[in-house]
Amino acid sequence: MRASKLVAVAAAAVFALSATAACGSSDDGNDTAAPAATTGAATTMAAPTSAAPMADAPFGAGCSAVPTDPADAGSFTAMAKVPVGTAAAGNPVLKTLVTAAKQANLVDSLNTLPAGTVFAPTDAAFAKIPQADLAKVLADTKTLTGILTYHVVPEKLTPAQLAGSHKTLQGTELTVSGSGTSFTVNGASMVVCGNVQTANAIVYIVDTVLMPKA
Repeated sequence: MRASKLVAVAAAAVFALSATAACGSSDDGNDTAAPAATTGAATTMAAPTSAAPMADAPFGAGCSAVPTDPADAGSFTAMAKVPVGTAAAGNPVLKTLVTAAKQANLVDSLNTLPAGTVFAPTDAAFAKIPQADLAKVLADTKTLTGILTYHVVPEKLTPAQLAGSHKTLQGTELTVSGSGTSFTVNGASMVVCGNVQTANAIVYIVDTVLMPKA
């Protein structure tokens, strides 16, 4: 009887160890440890690149071209303290736009705009236009003014408000599609650095010049 009891106790111990191992096994679909690992992975994957930016934080790969020294006139810090016409003049990637705005006598108008959203083409965006055509536009004040004012919406549009159709100072509408930190204007011009704050406007730097419909 004593031997039988020992055998029974040993069998019970082996059964208990087997049950414990089975509960902790990662091969079991009901593994209690698996959900924690899965949850961690899901949390990591749940942070998409197009997540909504902070209310006043610039976003986009093109922002890397903006000076980081707050003392530089082209830095985000410096731009936020002055009106948009002056702010653009300090930005190293907007030289052609500033030249065009001066040619059309629009700098003062931009600086005195109560509130606005400016889609600012980079120098590279203007470089996409054949040189002869660009020269003609720069020499034609009326045409140049129409093109430049088409890049300005007379109200501040945060990233959350950006998608949709908006009437421009030129009089016709442009359309923005996208969300978070990924936006396209009129289906072709990409926002490469957005949500740039100035004293009176929000700037979205784009990679293609916008052309109003005739």
